[in-house]
Amino acid sequence: MAATEHTQVPGEVVDRLRAICGDLPEVIEEPAWVGTRWRIRTKTFAHVAFVDEDWPPAYVRALGHGGPACVLTFRSAGDELAVLQHAGPPFFAPVWFEDVVGLEIDDATDWGEVAELCTESYCLLAPQKLVARVREGQDLP
Repeated sequence: MAATEHTQVPGEVVDRLRAICGDLPEVIEEPAWVGTRWRIRTKTFAHVAFVDEDWPPAYVRALGHGGPACVLTFRSAGDELAVLQHAGPPFFAPVWFEDVVGLEIDDATDWGEVAELCTESYCLLAPQKLVARVREGQDLP
């Protein structure tokens, strides 16, 4: 099956993430190899994809099942990283970067928590002058 034939992330999920991530300074939204990602400069701080029919394989392994599931990955650090990686569903721990955490998005998703997690992920990767703007409340989603 070609990549374009796979199930796409629901538009309402992308729209909610766009509202969260797109309000942060200097963010770039772009199609990823699967799904959509948000970057600060060259670093991805949020990525949403859809897992279905055991594809994409890396996400199937990380998630622990072949879908269907809409998943968000983001960066974390410190105690929060350890807690999220071991929290169990809806969180999971991908192995491609040690600071990445995954979240299965469903009807029970707390979008306020998603906003906090994506904002913190952005702050881990963004230049300090942009982080300062976010921390001062100038650019919070």
